[in-house]
Amino acid sequence: MTTHSPAPSAVTRWGILGAVGVVFAIPIVAMIEFTLRKGLEGGYSADRWTALFTGQLDNSYRGVWVGLGNSVTLAIVTVVLVLMLLTPTMVLVDLRMPRLKRLLEFVCLLPISIPAIVLVVGLAPLYGVISRLAGSGVWTLALAYGILVLPFAYRALRTNLDAIDVATLSEAARASGAGWGTVMLRIIVPSLKRGLLAAAFITIAVVLGEFTIASLLSRVNLQTALLIVSKADPFTAVIFALLALAFAFILLLVIGRVGAGSPSSPTDRSTS
Repeated sequence: MTTHSPAPSAVTRWGILGAVGVVFAIPIVAMIEFTLRKGLEGGYSADRWTALFTGQLDNSYRGVWVGLGNSVTLAIVTVVLVLMLLTPTMVLVDLRMPRLKRLLEFVCLLPISIPAIVLVVGLAPLYGVISRLAGSGVWTLALAYGILVLPFAYRALRTNLDAIDVATLSEAARASGAGWGTVMLRIIVPSLKRGLLAAAFITIAVVLGEFTIASLLSRVNLQTALLIVSKADPFTAVIFALLALAFAFILLLVIGRVGAGSPSSPTDRSTS
C-alpha cells in the first residue's frame, strides 16, 4: 500500500515563500537605496530617477540607449530565429522520427551545461568568418544567443507539445485535404500558442540580461553599455539595471499567466 506524505501546511508554505522573498528583496532594496544616495554629502534624493524619467540625461548616457536598442533588436531576431527553426523541427521529429526525440532533447539541452565563456571560445573562429562575410553588426550575436536560449525555448515548447495530440490533429487536417504548410500554420501553431509565447518571453529576458558573450565578442548591448556607464556614474547605471530587472520580472509574470491553464486536448474540444 502506497503512503503519501502530507502536504505542507499553509504556515509552512507562506514561511518558505517569505524566506525566499527576503533573499531576493535584500539586494533589490540595497540597489534602490544606493540610487537614492546623494554621495559624500550624505542624505537621500530622488533627483537621479527624476532626471531619467524627465529626459534630463546628457549625451554621456547615449551609449545606454544604443545598447538598449541593440538588445531589443537582438531579442527580436533571436526569437524569430529560434522559433522558426525549433518549432517545425520538434513537430517533424514527433510525427515522422519519434526515435530521435531523445537525441533532439539532448542536443537542445546541452548548451545549459556549457558555460558562456566556453561557448565564446568555440564560436570565436566562426564569428571571424561571419564578420568577413556578413559584417560585424550586433545582429550576428543572435546566432550565439540562439544557442544560449535553446534549452529554455525547448522546454517551453516541449511542455506544450506533450499536452496536445499532434499526430491526430495533423492526420485529421491532412485527411481534409490540407497541405503541410496549412497544417503547421493553422492547426499546430495555434495549439502551441502558450509554448511559443513562453519561449519568446524567456528568450527576451535572457537576451536582455546577457553580458559575457557580447563582451568577449566586442559587441555593444544593454549590459556592456551599463558597464561603461557605471565607471562614470554608478548610480544611474544601477537605476537602468533595476529597470531591466523589473522588465524581466514582468515577463516572468506574463509567462506564469500564459502557462497557468493547460491547452485543451482534441478530446476536450470534441466534447465541448
